[in-house]
Amino acid sequence: MSSEKSREYELQFLKGIGPKRAEVLHKHGIRSFNDLINFFPRRYLDRSLIMPLNELQPEQEITVIGKIEAAGIRRARRPFFYIVISDGKNMMEAVWFQGADYFKNVFKVGRWTALSGKVSFYRGFQMTHPDIDLFEEGEIDNLLNTGRIIPLYPGTEALKRSGLNSHAFRRIFKNITMQELGRVKEIFPDSLINRRDFLPRQTAYQNIHRPDSENILQKAQFRLKYEEFFQIQLMLALQKYHIKNSENGFSFSRKSTRLEKLYKKLPFELTGAQKKVIHEIRADMKKPEPMNRLLQGDVGSGKTLAAVMALLIAVDNGRQAALMVPTEILAEQHFLNISKLLESLDVKLSLLTGSTKTAQRKELAEKLSLNEPHIVIGTHALIEDTVKFSNLGLVIIDEQHRFGVMQRSRLMKKDVKSDLLVMTATPIPRTLALTVYGSLDVSVLDEMPLNRQKITTVWRFENKAREIYRYISARVSAGEQAYIVYPLVEESEKLDLKAAAEALKFLTDGPFKSFKTGLLHGRMKGAEKEETMSRFTKNEIQILVSTTVIEVGVDVANATIMLIEHAERFGLSQLHQLRGRVGRGSKKSFCILKTPYNIGETAQQRMRIMCETSDGFIIAEKDLELRGWGDFFGVKQSGMPDFKLANPIADREILEAARNDAFNLIAADPFLRKPENNLLNQFVKQNLNARMEMVKIS
Repeated sequence: MSSEKSREYELQFLKGIGPKRAEVLHKHGIRSFNDLINFFPRRYLDRSLIMPLNELQPEQEITVIGKIEAAGIRRARRPFFYIVISDGKNMMEAVWFQGADYFKNVFKVGRWTALSGKVSFYRGFQMTHPDIDLFEEGEIDNLLNTGRIIPLYPGTEALKRSGLNSHAFRRIFKNITMQELGRVKEIFPDSLINRRDFLPRQTAYQNIHRPDSENILQKAQFRLKYEEFFQIQLMLALQKYHIKNSENGFSFSRKSTRLEKLYKKLPFELTGAQKKVIHEIRADMKKPEPMNRLLQGDVGSGKTLAAVMALLIAVDNGRQAALMVPTEILAEQHFLNISKLLESLDVKLSLLTGSTKTAQRKELAEKLSLNEPHIVIGTHALIEDTVKFSNLGLVIIDEQHRFGVMQRSRLMKKDVKSDLLVMTATPIPRTLALTVYGSLDVSVLDEMPLNRQKITTVWRFENKAREIYRYISARVSAGEQAYIVYPLVEESEKLDLKAAAEALKFLTDGPFKSFKTGLLHGRMKGAEKEETMSRFTKNEIQILVSTTVIEVGVDVANATIMLIEHAERFGLSQLHQLRGRVGRGSKKSFCILKTPYNIGETAQQRMRIMCETSDGFIIAEKDLELRGWGDFFGVKQSGMPDFKLANPIADREILEAARNDAFNLIAADPFLRKPENNLLNQFVKQNLNARMEMVKIS
């Protein structure tokens, strides 16, 4: 590396790194001292108790130390590497069935090593693929890597090729001096540190990487997990306070006569939850500051009607409004349903999707430029620069987690004063709501309309296919309709799934040849999808073979049966969303989950949960537990924070403590101007300004 290029890498000057390793770290996002100390261990091994080799017992998880007496490759059905160690009291063998050529360059006879793993007995005591720590000359005396709690760091092939394994990172952190740790500045006021009994920040970082004991490691972890949560909660608290104390929005104070007319002509009674939610939305829209509300409710709980009433409030107050949804088929269905609902109320309503013709786009642009009330329903086409609202007052984003952060931002920036209502039919676990939506006021539709039927869910194996097809045939013959859902449109060799297109041929030639069938998938053009759904709605198609394109928003009251093929390939929340497409009318409905017999334990848990409950909030909590934080919606897509150490599921108590402290602090000092909050103010300005922008739009 040239000297000019090497100067780009700040970390090269730390002992144990150098220019080449600094370049590798740079490519892994570790570019500064702050990045380095926030590269946390993935787990720890407590090697404070070393087991003598003459006290070994099978099935023990232990650490042993010994001198390498023999090492080499043995030839069996496949070559494997072995070493024999001795501590002067007994001997033990360790074997590696992979990487023999690598290990022969690692172990040298006469060198001391520590091995950690489970002991087995095969012609003597043995460890298979143990964790290793090698000792340099004289190092055995001070036990750098053993005799204490040992951090193990995340690794990649590129890091390993540069020698940056856990052993190397432990050496690097051992070499970091107290002077270098002096760069770590305190950020919390003394009152908070004392109340939470925090370790000093420098001490916490020192002990997260080189813990002196289990007790101090737990204190270091608590402090740094809390800090990660606190930063997010502080931003949410700042955002919520300043939105609530802004007077830059619209006050929708005029009574909505259209809403009153709609309410009177509804052929059913609103649920108590719907009445409560609509009251909350109306109250928000009357205030001069912009509404910032999340509306969550299970599939079929009535979110769309609440959204329509909010749209009418905007229209009756002379404003334009936009409803953005994730798919064309859902936009088209919303447009058709809302048009019918509002047909006698003199409302201008337009549809804008990727399939909208140029002439229609031009016509819509002219309408929006007239400064007249107007509702536009559309997909991400709404965020295009050519779409300009002259007096946008309300933005509603449906299934908002399906949009990227920047997509949501671009729609909201059409008019920064607009009220915002985000909706989701994926019930949000409390930990997720606190962390991602913590700056929004939350409305919950937790009550189903009286006409909603309970859906019976059953789990069946593939060997029951004929019985399932006979049952579906009987129900369809009685005048009902069915969905059959497949995970993919085309065959994938990797996943080896039945493709929806091939399935249609099999079903129409076989078990359902006497019925009218249709195919719906995401690669069809908008007009084709609309035509297919229209025929299914009219019962011109009795059995619809589909991919997950029907997951959100498609309502056909006469569809009472859903068969989900390869149900093990779907997440819990997605299965629940799919299931919600049936049971939309007054007839008893069924969802059949079909899987191979041999599926994993996690997939089995999902199937059991689906059969046991139809409560979306319970399902969402279980889904979060099974899938983990980062995979629930997808961190990058949804704008969720990507925590390095904290886990909102496992560390919920720490999350709630950090949230309470952050919101109380901002309530008492909304501009962080008090002297005791000076350090925190500096930290926010230096580190959180960019993240504040993400919080504002996520």
